Amino acid sequence: MAFKTFSYCVLIAFLLSISIQSFLAQARALKSKNQDKFKSFQNLQGAGKGSTLKGLSEVKQYLKNLGYYPTEANLISDHFDEVMESSLKQYQEYYRLQVTGKLDSDTIKEMMIPRCGVPDKFNHRTREPNQNHNKPGKFHMTVSDYTFFPNMPKWRPSKYHLTYTFLSGEQVVDEKVLKSVCSKAFKKWSDVSQFTFKEASAGSTADIVIGFYSGDHGDGSPFDGPGGTLAHAFAPENGRFHYDADENWSTNPNVDEVDLETVAIHEIGHLLGLYHSQDENAIMYYIIPYGTIKRKLSQDDIDGIHALYPSV
Repeated sequence: MAFKTFSYCVLIAFLLSISIQSFLAQARALKSKNQDKFKSFQNLQGAGKGSTLKGLSEVKQYLKNLGYYPTEANLISDHFDEVMESSLKQYQEYYRLQVTGKLDSDTIKEMMIPRCGVPDKFNHRTREPNQNHNKPGKFHMTVSDYTFFPNMPKWRPSKYHLTYTFLSGEQVVDEKVLKSVCSKAFKKWSDVSQFTFKEASAGSTADIVIGFYSGDHGDGSPFDGPGGTLAHAFAPENGRFHYDADENWSTNPNVDEVDLETVAIHEIGHLLGLYHSQDENAIMYYIIPYGTIKRKLSQDDIDGIHALYPSV
């Protein structure tokens, strides 16, 4: 009996060892992919109009995903033409970089920052005046950091009670873990708005569909693998929210991992109609660094949702 118990323990230890080794191998592979991608972008440093270098087509795709590159332009060529120069200048101007029209070191560093994949060029209006009449007899003009999608799309009052479901192109995270994470993320928004969220019953149509996808997954916004864009979501009433399956996701991230809940709260903000904020403390700020846990709505986020959906 003692021998059987000993053998069973040895077997469990062996399987656990294999599992740990597999996880570490995956982590090393992910880190290697990130380093390779960074190195490939670094190799393009100094490229400008007239250059032809392998990898420039990837930069074109990156610019297109964020709304800077014309949809009809050639993305296959590795030639740095006038269209690419114009697109790159717009990108540099938006991020307040030196507008050189070249792939300088600061521009490459900006492109390598992990971020939301929702396009920048939906809305170039970075800040807007906000009239505040909180104090009787006084008029206050403040500046808001939150922004909205063009034409301010939002859910109809009859759709303030939204349902959601899960449909992934790839299995990345245990379904129970994902459901728990998203439930907590939805609650952050329901606590400060008129919205309620409920998981749809099996087989029924849902207002919001959440899932993991890799590369070109048919929505016109292909993912770029580890690094770069982490996820994206669409404006109301589209209801699609996609995680990049090639990232290393976690509920307790280390320096090479992305926090599932942080990204979920951000993308749900897009689903409700909020665009990116200029406030670095806001959930709706476009940058989401590896290892960061950011699960609390800022006052700017709350002001934004209240401005879009004023209480009666």
